[in-house]
Amino acid sequence: MTGIEVQFEAQVASDSPSGQRAFGVLQEDASGERESDFTEGLQVTGQREEEQPSFLAVAALPAPPGGEHAPCGSDSEACIFPGVLWSLQSMELQLRLLMSKADDLHNLLFDSQHQLTREALAAEVRIFLYTCEQFFNVLESTIHASQNTLLPFAFEINSRRVQRLDFSQQLCDRLEQLLLTYASCNVLCLDETNPISLSHFCIGQSQLGALRVKAFRYCKPTPYLARLDTGLYKRMRWNVERHRDEYGEGQIVCDTEYYFLCYEDIPNRHADAGRDHDGVSHSNVVRMWSIGQWQQVTPETDDIDHWVLCEVPQANYHKLLYFGSEEPSSCSATEHLQQLLSHQAAK
Repeated sequence: MTGIEVQFEAQVASDSPSGQRAFGVLQEDASGERESDFTEGLQVTGQREEEQPSFLAVAALPAPPGGEHAPCGSDSEACIFPGVLWSLQSMELQLRLLMSKADDLHNLLFDSQHQLTREALAAEVRIFLYTCEQFFNVLESTIHASQNTLLPFAFEINSRRVQRLDFSQQLCDRLEQLLLTYASCNVLCLDETNPISLSHFCIGQSQLGALRVKAFRYCKPTPYLARLDTGLYKRMRWNVERHRDEYGEGQIVCDTEYYFLCYEDIPNRHADAGRDHDGVSHSNVVRMWSIGQWQQVTPETDDIDHWVLCEVPQANYHKLLYFGSEEPSSCSATEHLQQLLSHQAAK
């Protein structure tokens, strides 16, 4: 679906003089890698376009209280971060609309009256994922904008930040359910070894100084290495781009590192004959969660010839963070990784 463009346009309330907002542009480049940019400028259009029936129906976002350029009042967050106050309300509305779109796609799958082919259904889902990716990016940008707020407004703003994290988690969980349902009906393939599969989806990107972090969620537990049983199964991946001036002459080089949220089942040393003294059974294995870094083994270089000859790349898993037996949410795992990266950068 190269060259596809999806534009979110948020229409403000009719009593607002600002016209329409450009919520953002989402574009898939020629290489097939999905990238998204959040456009924060205003776009004034002369007249409203006709509404078309589509799964990408635009959310009507309310204007901020008192209009677009309302002066700062008693609300702390609006004064510190202009536009953040009203955007929390509009984000909640946008979330409800996206969740409704997901329900529509789910119902369409079982609607005997629709005439869409499997290919058309799969295309609708992919476009919807691009749309959701844009929303994830907006959430990430506002979450990190309010992270380091000083007192006396820190508690109030942190409360709203938690709400945005909850929005992100809700949408992530709903998309995962939707993709699993489509896969169970053989509309989508989730097998990572299949070149046209949809094994994972993007749940937002953030900027941490010189680092750009992009997060992905796997629809189901996926082997860490495609054709080698390591006992590790991945549930999330983060692409971390590091920009550096290699020769001190303004020539910026970008290196990409890969981090994963994985689990592995290890023997339970406390399991005896299967039951304890109270008659409670115990499993012979314990599932342990961690975040680790991909450490390339083969091919050993970035030479394109070596990559062409290498059928499947091989790598080690360098554990960095341990979560124990409880799986962290996607938002929690991302925050832990970002804290680790920030700590490393501060050294």
